[in-house]
Amino acid sequence: MSDQQVRNEVETNSGGGAAPAPLLEMQGICKRFPGVIALDRVDFSIGAQEVLGLIGENGAGKSTLMNILGGIYQPDGGEIRMDGRVVHVPDVTASMKLGVAFIHQELNVLDNIDVAGNVFLGREPRRGGPLLLIDRKRIHENTRPYLKRLGLDISSKTLLKDLPIAQRQMVEIAKALSLDARLIIMDEPTSSLTLHETEQLLKVVLELKHQGVSVIYISHRLAELNDIADRVVGLRDGKNAGELTKDEISHDAMVRMMVGRDIKSFYVESHAEVTQAHLRVRGIRSRSYPQYQVSFDASRGEIFGFAGLVGAGRSEVMEAIFGIDRQPAAQIYMGEEQLKIRSVRDAIRHGIYLVPEDRRGSGLITRMAIRENIPLPAQGRYAKMGCLISRRLETKTSEEQRESLDIKTPSVETEVVNLSGGNQQKVVLGKWLSLEPHVIIFDEPTRGIDVGAKAEIYRIMRDLAKAGVVVIMISSDMEEILHVSDRVAVMCEGRITGVLTREHCSEENIMQLAVGNQVEGALPPFKQDKGEAA
Repeated sequence: MSDQQVRNEVETNSGGGAAPAPLLEMQGICKRFPGVIALDRVDFSIGAQEVLGLIGENGAGKSTLMNILGGIYQPDGGEIRMDGRVVHVPDVTASMKLGVAFIHQELNVLDNIDVAGNVFLGREPRRGGPLLLIDRKRIHENTRPYLKRLGLDISSKTLLKDLPIAQRQMVEIAKALSLDARLIIMDEPTSSLTLHETEQLLKVVLELKHQGVSVIYISHRLAELNDIADRVVGLRDGKNAGELTKDEISHDAMVRMMVGRDIKSFYVESHAEVTQAHLRVRGIRSRSYPQYQVSFDASRGEIFGFAGLVGAGRSEVMEAIFGIDRQPAAQIYMGEEQLKIRSVRDAIRHGIYLVPEDRRGSGLITRMAIRENIPLPAQGRYAKMGCLISRRLETKTSEEQRESLDIKTPSVETEVVNLSGGNQQKVVLGKWLSLEPHVIIFDEPTRGIDVGAKAEIYRIMRDLAKAGVVVIMISSDMEEILHVSDRVAVMCEGRITGVLTREHCSEENIMQLAVGNQVEGALPPFKQDKGEAA
């Protein structure tokens, strides 16, 4: 059943488009932090059996508003009403008792215990009188109906570590349902999901609505809101930015509401021509598909996109080029020089840099300041007498990157953990740009980043390409791949199945290549040199 069919069925069974009665109302909500007005008299409401999209740039106030509803923060002004009566939400427990459940982008599950243990964590049924032993039989019996309700065909005894991320997320939803949640808040729920997993989650959201649950859906992937939202509310700079009814929801309308203007040049158009290959890669093997070799050419001046289904081996290939996965048999050439890359240090020495998908886990030390993060890849440049780090040099370089990348922060002494996703990504970029890259690989460069910050990241990527840097981009965002790339290599199960130029680059052609089919106009990944094996 398609998303639209599910939606039509839900609407038919729920009485069509009649406005739902208010379940929650937040009126005149204010919240101040030292030096910052996070929320300024914000009004917000959601009806019973309504899916409400909540959008806004990073720092717009979305998380603060939801954290007040979740009992994490206390408002400085305004009131909250549930079912028309004023309520006080002093803590998370009080929020849960009101029927509110929060599913965070970073899942709150324990990998080392089973599904049932996660669903009833802290609320386990007991037996044995004063011994208070956990009743394992009851906990599994009580869990199964929630798994069935979500269409989750797994055993309640399965360990969480053995489940893919999408099913772990479903376990979180099952936990919310076990709390008799009437309102579920989903914060960027599809940021780590494949296209198929995203489709399944959107169907679950619509089914939850049909079952009487309201959903606040926070996402930077605006196309998802087109599919499931009954209404979209926007925040900007801590204030209400507007509201769109179901018939008014469109990508452009949501962008205008978020940023207060039309982004005419959201994607920086390219007129790049593919010149002689500057980076040539031969014989890379991914860990998941060691039986296949990956070879390709990339040129200066272009953004070379890598598309494919999650698990196709794209990130593994790029990690090998960056020296994370040593591959003695592979050959990497820059110009006419063959490089010896046995480690990350070798890659950095040759000017090959990787902006990782997991910027928090692999790209940054979030509890350190910007000044301490940017010099990390080349500490020797900042050392006096070979051992003492010059704070003055660190500050100078970090200030230069802060200014050139427009990192929004009052000081380079700010801890990275306190920055928005877009500004964290700029700090990762600042690390590498301070070292004058020859090749820079972006792995999911705008995941979890708002629409305004995306435009800035695209501009930086295009400027790098124009400056003669080889720019490679891995992305699972089809719109991003189509609009940002000059050429697109598509991978399927450890192989490049074809390369598409702008002329032949379409969603249909990419998906055909991603599942292993051939399409007209697809080119081989590299130009075979004389004497070079195919």
